[in-house]
Formats: sequence, structure tokens, C-alpha cells
Amino acid sequence: MNILVCIKQVPDDSVEVGIGADGKPAIDSITKVVNAFDTYALEMAARYKEALGDDSEITVLCVGPDEAKNSLKNCLAVGGNTAYLASDAAFSGSDPSGVAVIIKDAIAKLEEDKGAFDLIFTGKEATDAALGQTGIYLAEQLNTGVITNVIAIDVKDGKAVAKQETDEGYRMVESDTPVVLTVSKPDYDPRYPTIKNKMAARKKPIEGFDASILADPSLVGDAGAKVVAIKTYEPPKKEAGVKVQEESDEDSALKAIGMMVEAKVLG
Repeated sequence: MNILVCIKQVPDDSVEVGIGADGKPAIDSITKVVNAFDTYALEMAARYKEALGDDSEITVLCVGPDEAKNSLKNCLAVGGNTAYLASDAAFSGSDPSGVAVIIKDAIAKLEEDKGAFDLIFTGKEATDAALGQTGIYLAEQLNTGVITNVIAIDVKDGKAVAKQETDEGYRMVESDTPVVLTVSKPDYDPRYPTIKNKMAARKKPIEGFDASILADPSLVGDAGAKVVAIKTYEPPKKEAGVKVQEESDEDSALKAIGMMVEAKVLG
């Protein structure tokens, strides 16, 4: 089985982000990590590879700056066999459709040596923008099926069978391979790397791609973006609540109702 996992490096989502003087999110000082949903995608791929028990290989691909090599090294320590970084100034400003084009052209180069990928994993969305579009655009670019919000995967008789999370519950979805799978949070957490795996990952090379791989450079970067962020702003701060504590529950309820009537919340 030939497996590809696409990741994105994002600011640590456990850190509160403010808006800088330039009107953009102030993220320069925040540690960069692998997008959380992409770590689930890699873990799902690694578990599936281990269940197969054969010579299946996991390739990890990232579109991002040179510093994303650190995130790729971490991926090599928790299941990835080889890793590649697509990085070029021409990629800056790409929207999800542009990123999908970059990944598609990188896949074409990878498949020249590795053969066709059977399963292509991505996270369901990135925690920095939460658009959830790149995997779907990628499937369109590759002309393959796509199954979104996957929490479990198997392949039977050449078809991918995935458990998909929906607002109403779960359903089983089947697709021919190759297929793009966007992964939600399964019922397990990503593994931690061992010291031995970390040391081994440091020695593995991170090979790269630049804009020369692109079949149509006009589709990426600021010029190719179909979606542009007009303004970024922080959500309003929640005001502190009012505590109502009278001598009895009845008095507290009456006072609360009176306050709501006064505030015209109740008529």
C-alpha cells in the first residue's frame, strides 16, 4: 500500500492569538507545530500500515516555509518513512485551491519514483484558518474520490471503506482507490515519538520541491487566489456575568427576572 499524508505547520493552537499593529494575527513568537488534525491523519495512516504488516510506505508532504522541516522530522519519528517539503516564495498567499494545485503537482513528481498513491490523507481542516477545503480541492485536482471527516479506514477488494462522522452520527462510505481522506478526531490520540525514533528521524533527509514543479504557476500565490481575507479581527471579549444571590431561591429568581425585563431581554 502506497500512502501519502499531507500536513501543514501552524501556530500552536493552545496559545491565544492577538492582532498585531499591522492588522494581522501576531503569530511570529508562537511555536509552530503540526496541525492537530494532520497528526490524527498520520496516526490513522500509521495504524493502518501496521495492521497490514507488509512493506507499505508512508510519505509525508508539507507545503510551507523552510522551518516546516522541523515538523516533518517529527512526522518521521511517529510513522512517516520519507518526507518532502514544497517551499517557494511563489507559493506565498495561496488559498486552499492554490495549495491543492501545489500538492497535486508535487504528487505527480513523487509518483514518478514511488508509483501511484492508494490513499491520500489530510486533516479535515487546519486550526489556524479552519476552512476545511484543501482536501476537497485536492481530490478535484487529482480527479479522485474524497471522503471527509473520516474516523476509521479499511481497504477491501481495492475499495476504501471509511467510517465518516456526521452531525447526525456516523455512516460507512465506500470509494474506489486512489482516494483522498480528510480525517477528523478518531477515538485515539497520536503516539509520542520514542528517543530512538527521534534520533533516527534527525538523520533522514527532507527532500524539497520548488515552483519549477508547477504545471501552471498562475494558479498559485496571491495572483491565483480566488479567496482573499479582507480583514482579520478579534472576537469581542465576553463581559463578566452578574451574580444574583438573594436570601432565598425565590427572591433570586424574582430579581433575575426583573433584571431581564429591565434589560428588555424579557417583555
